[in-house]
Amino acid sequence: MKKLTLLFALCIFLLGVTNAQTTSIIKSPKLEETSPESAGISVERLARIDKMCEEEVAKGNLPGIVSLVARNGKIVHWKAYGVANEAGDKMERDAIFRIASQSKAITSTAVMMLWEEGKFQLDDPISKYIPEFKNQQVLTNFSYSDTTWTGVPVKNEITIRNLLSHTSGIGYGVIDGDERFKMLYKKAGVTDLFTTKDITIEESVKKLAKLPLHHEPGTQFTYSEGLDVLGYFIEIVSGMPFDKYLKTHIFVPLGMEDTWFYQPEKNIDRVVEVQTPVNGEWQKYPVTFYDTDYPIKGAKTFFSGGAGLSSTAKDYAIFLQMYLNGGEYNGVRLLSRKTVDVILSNQIGAIHGDSDTKFGLAFDLVTEKGQRKGGLGSEGTFNWGGYFNTQYFADPEENVIGIIMKQTQGPVNDVTGWKFRQLVFQTIDD
Repeated sequence: MKKLTLLFALCIFLLGVTNAQTTSIIKSPKLEETSPESAGISVERLARIDKMCEEEVAKGNLPGIVSLVARNGKIVHWKAYGVANEAGDKMERDAIFRIASQSKAITSTAVMMLWEEGKFQLDDPISKYIPEFKNQQVLTNFSYSDTTWTGVPVKNEITIRNLLSHTSGIGYGVIDGDERFKMLYKKAGVTDLFTTKDITIEESVKKLAKLPLHHEPGTQFTYSEGLDVLGYFIEIVSGMPFDKYLKTHIFVPLGMEDTWFYQPEKNIDRVVEVQTPVNGEWQKYPVTFYDTDYPIKGAKTFFSGGAGLSSTAKDYAIFLQMYLNGGEYNGVRLLSRKTVDVILSNQIGAIHGDSDTKFGLAFDLVTEKGQRKGGLGSEGTFNWGGYFNTQYFADPEENVIGIIMKQTQGPVNDVTGWKFRQLVFQTIDD
């Protein structure tokens, strides 16, 4: 009897091992729609998001919206509201938006994929790969009359980690908070965001490398063109054009079919216009220092790692779900779970002080204080947004994703960014 009991126990143990092994190789499901209740989401509370989006469009505060909520790897809300352009064409769920700075997390992911291959170390100086970044200086004196400047040599060179975490001291030209850097970047011919001109990232980055820094690398957080530098770095390390690397190693494997720097002909009709309010009416945003039609016309040679991609709500949800899955999606592993842990960890130390957020290697991260504040998600929720009024967040503790896409510029009365995030978390009902 004793032998039978031991044999039975052994069988149970082996069955458990077999099941564990089976579980470890089962691929995560594709991101598809399901009933909210099956994902622990209240239908009644989800309706509040619907109402908010409908009201903001009806009030004229926004011309159009696409919003998406996913939980536990399933889409529970995915709707379009309003219009996609000045002509009044109906907004569709698969509309394509300029995601601008939401490109940064994708570029960072590519960098970390190459890091996993042992191509470099995070604390390598960028000058090891782009020699033009040698002998940099921090700006000390500046002449507004002729933009001449002097500086002091950096004590420590810019590292790849600095570029990923916006602690390099590099500025952001036309959107920089410091007028001196706006003037310097313009005079040097640095391309800051988007362009229809025949320019390459190599040309722009090498111009940028000759300019002074805001501060000593690693000492402050300054939102920057560091991800554009890393786009060129990816070309050097991988031996591939940046756009080809992203397509080959991220977009195609994940099934992000509508994410491009420059949209193919078949997708042009789905690209939403950037609009701005003029005398109470929504009109297409005019050409300023850039042309908003950059995703569909021009030379199509500038692959901005910090701002150049266009995508859909569904595609970006797939990208975020990969992170919530610990680096894997639908059987495709882009990153190790351990690498994801590094990316989603505080990389800026106490630079932000006692704040609601810290910053990792790709995302803003909610702190314990931010969680207590309410409406931001659990500690560790990661998020960012884009220049044309797109926002996203993903909460690893609740396994929830929220994406809200709009395309506006100018003085816009838009409350959907904070309201949407707050309303997503109140839908959880499990």
